Amino acid sequence: MAQTFLGIDIGGTSIKAALRVDGRWVTFGQSEFYARPDADQLRRAICQAAGPLSDAAAIGLCVPGLMNAERNRVTLAVNVPGLVDLPLAQLVPGALGWNGTRPIAIANDAAAAAQDIYATRRLTDRLLLLTLGTGVGSVVLDDGGKLLDVEGGTCGHLGQIDVSIPGYDAVGPDGGAGGLEGYIGVAALRRMYGSDVSKAIADFSGTEPAMLALVRTLRIAHAIYRPLHICLCGGVGIRLKRLLPTLKQLIDRDLTSVARPDYTFTCGDDDFHAARGAATMAAQA
Repeated sequence: MAQTFLGIDIGGTSIKAALRVDGRWVTFGQSEFYARPDADQLRRAICQAAGPLSDAAAIGLCVPGLMNAERNRVTLAVNVPGLVDLPLAQLVPGALGWNGTRPIAIANDAAAAAQDIYATRRLTDRLLLLTLGTGVGSVVLDDGGKLLDVEGGTCGHLGQIDVSIPGYDAVGPDGGAGGLEGYIGVAALRRMYGSDVSKAIADFSGTEPAMLALVRTLRIAHAIYRPLHICLCGGVGIRLKRLLPTLKQLIDRDLTSVARPDYTFTCGDDDFHAARGAATMAAQA
């Protein structure tokens, strides 16, 4: 009997799904876009992303925001308010009309994406991964893919670090002045550059406030985590690939000697790293 594992990535603007059958990636799906969805909108989006799937042996689920101590409910999700207080174990089976529950692995999108990047690129040593999209997520994996858990399954909240750029005031969605999300989150980019964020990023030179805020964040991260690998994922992150040489030059300028001089700096390959990582985590669980 085929072993089927479903990965669901609940993002700030859409839901993505990846289906793994007997170790092979079979299908990928994405829902229509939404804005601050309620619970019913989320269930419909799960159906759109997963498609006509009759069952799965286990489910991997990526959720944004803060979770309770039992990690079975989200307590705060600024961009996806309909997710708050939903019983996560029943969310996907209920949306797809399956009876009962399935084994479930729950993580944030950065942790799942990092698992996919770490495994498929056969990395060793420490990886720092940032998901740049509607919000900012971050995770650190140590050798062998072990999660560095500072708080809530994350390495901390890099998106909320104050990286104020002189002359360009910003406030993050959490209310914090100078937060990285206030510069590089999708809502912030739309306010500064219009609704077509992809086009705006394509015209970036690397010296925009959003890019300078990202550079400052990564310079701080070098001192805190000393990563050997840094990878940018998410809808914004993967679109910064052509700017990597410029950004690295800015990061390296008078960088602390604590930083690893041989570190790698890359981007993700597509929008489905978190969904794939979630399905892989479900298979491992």
